Amino acid sequence: MAKEATLQVRMDAELKEQAEILYKQLGTSFAEAVRIFARQSVQEKAMPFTMHLPSSGSGRKLGIANGKYVIPDDIDGCNNE
Repeated sequence: MAKEATLQVRMDAELKEQAEILYKQLGTSFAEAVRIFARQSVQEKAMPFTMHLPSSGSGRKLGIANGKYVIPDDIDGCNNE
């Protein structure tokens, strides 16, 4: 059996609760979603989604350092990538 490690992440309590509800509705857990994210990142040797800066004039910001994530307006265009 593979050796296991524990990951601790600090985040806003409301965001955590929303994520747990979402992943429960999707039939999985937040912890499993994090494992899936890690597997995809290693497999693709990159983030498993497209990151970009918003176009100027857009009030949307990518605030990773602040723990705030914004879904891009063109997210559906990434489904076949």
